[in-house]
Order: sequence, then structure tokens, then C-alpha cells
Amino acid sequence: MIISLSIKLVSGIYAENEWACELEVAENMSLHDLHDVIQDAVDFENDHMYAFFISRQEFGSERIYFDDEHNSLDADLASLFPLPKGKKLFYWFDFGDDWVFQVSKSRKKPKEPQPGREYPAMLAETGTKPEQYPDYDEDNEGDNDRSTYEVRIL
Repeated sequence: MIISLSIKLVSGIYAENEWACELEVAENMSLHDLHDVIQDAVDFENDHMYAFFISRQEFGSERIYFDDEHNSLDADLASLFPLPKGKKLFYWFDFGDDWVFQVSKSRKKPKEPQPGREYPAMLAETGTKPEQYPDYDEDNEGDNDRSTYEVRIL
């Protein structure tokens, strides 16, 4: 079955603008696979450690981790949702630059895959994609070729 997820940038060392996207993914997708999908969505270089965690808030002290030391990253989305009441799922990438994204499942009912459609599929994107390694060379300031999106339906 296919579910809709909202991925929203919450924080990061270079997070200057808001960004979010809506994706359709297979509900049996693992957290490992979701990591790769999010990396593709934000055009990051997949070059750092990552984890997922469930908590009431981004900086909450009570966290249920999914990483190499705690719960398995092989867990699939269907086993996580619905989340416990009042809890949210977060994706934490690069433990130095601390990119944090909130992952929410939409209230839409799961649906059958559409024939001929490839999944995961990005349905919409809003805001400005974060830049993983911004070039702060003052001579090139303002020459950044990052795109800003309103809403794009694919």
C-alpha cells in the first residue's frame, strides 16, 4: 500500500528558510530507505550518520531512537504509524550540523499503487531547499543558484 508523508525541515546549522515536501511511499519502506528518499529530496550528499527518533518535540529528552545502537533502522513505516499519542517522528542527519526533519503521515487512507507510477513520488514541495554546505565566500555572496519553490505538483 502507498501512504503520503510530509517531510518538514525543523532545524539545522544552515537552516535559514522553511522547506517541506509531500511524498508518496510504500508503507513497507524501511527507515534506511526513507533516509535515502529524504536525502534525494533535499539534494544532500549522503555523507554522515543519521538516526530517526520518536519524541514529543525536536529537543525532547525522552526519545525512542532508531539507529545502529537502539531500535533497528530496518523497521518499516507501517510498524511505526500510528505514532503514540502526542509523539512525532523525526529524522536527524549529520550529528555535527544537526539537520532535523519532522516526518508526518497524512490522514489520507493508504491506497493501492497506481500502475506505471514510480514510488517514492514527490507530490509537492514548498519553501527553499536547505543547502548542506553553503559557500560563504563574500565575493560570491548572492550568486547562489538554489531554487525557491512555491508549490510544484509533479
